Amino acid sequence: MLEYRNDTTTNLAGQTRIMNLSLENSVVHHVFQDPDGNIGLRLAPEPLQVKVEVEILLEELTKVYNAKPAKGYASFVSPDDPRFQAADGEEQVPMPEFPQLLDARMQGKVEFVEFTQQVARLLRNELEHYQFLDSGFLLMAEYQQTGDSYLLVAFVPVKDGVMVSPDLSVDRSSQLDVSKVQLAARVNLSDYQTQMNVGHYISFIKGRTGRKTAEFFLDFLGCAERVNAKKETEQLVQSVQELIKDDAISPEVAKDIRKDVYDYCGEQWSLGEQVRLSDIDERLAEKGAGSVKAYSEQKGIQMAEEFPAERTSLRKLMKFQGQGGGLSVAFEQDMLGERIQYDPKTDTLTIIGTPPNLRDQLRRFYGEDS
Repeated sequence: MLEYRNDTTTNLAGQTRIMNLSLENSVVHHVFQDPDGNIGLRLAPEPLQVKVEVEILLEELTKVYNAKPAKGYASFVSPDDPRFQAADGEEQVPMPEFPQLLDARMQGKVEFVEFTQQVARLLRNELEHYQFLDSGFLLMAEYQQTGDSYLLVAFVPVKDGVMVSPDLSVDRSSQLDVSKVQLAARVNLSDYQTQMNVGHYISFIKGRTGRKTAEFFLDFLGCAERVNAKKETEQLVQSVQELIKDDAISPEVAKDIRKDVYDYCGEQWSLGEQVRLSDIDERLAEKGAGSVKAYSEQKGIQMAEEFPAERTSLRKLMKFQGQGGGLSVAFEQDMLGERIQYDPKTDTLTIIGTPPNLRDQLRRFYGEDS
């Protein structure tokens, strides 16, 4: 028996919380490893019925996906890509199948279930090619959110569990382990159709399972990474910090600027929207500061007009933090020069007043009353 267990979708009143998400079609296909080590495929003959349980599953998966800090941004490869240009006397390299299957689906040439079955077969072939033999379920869903249409493609692993049946007997069961999803991608179908955000209408989980896994999933989708969200975000943070310093902005206003930029980028990240330099410049202008775009151009720094934020890098706007050699330190930037002093010549950090829990530990260590 396969089941999905969700423990986080009720509010204080015990009511199910539904995100602003309109599910149109969804299906689950089973990918497994047979006793001989071969990859088997069990295809669903029809889509999942749109029930509350299915909506909750998709919403939880979407939450997990959005919360993944390490995501890449890509677009489908084109015939102009050098890797598909055959040299004299060489055989033409075929174009990836997934974009062609998706185009046929979007043009109404194939029904949803047939489309997903073709994708499942393609996934099995890629799994065999890369010797990626994990079992799991291919979940595909078409839905709308915040005015855009999306296609979600996720390989959901399973975990063994125990369930109590209605007759109070105890049975083993397999549960969808949504929290462990590492292979997933989302295509913004609206942007893809209109060719907006050309370089990043596909987002995918980069994960921590190694380069081979990332390459496998990109090859399966027939896309290539175009935008480095971490690099762009780090450059934005650096430009804002340098602009504040060069314009000799007061500490109070500088704190407001950093928080405003941080909040805006964080909100865009949570919505899956792009950070726009024009939006940031408007906020800086309200604080009497200069333009990040103009400042970057003056310094000869190339920055994208729009890009996805990378959450971990954003924290550098608000905090100094680092670790190494058995030491871990983090503090709010506005504390530097007040409770915290740093001498770059001697590389000495002086902290006036310690956190209560740390102070209690230190006082007990030295035999002082806490």
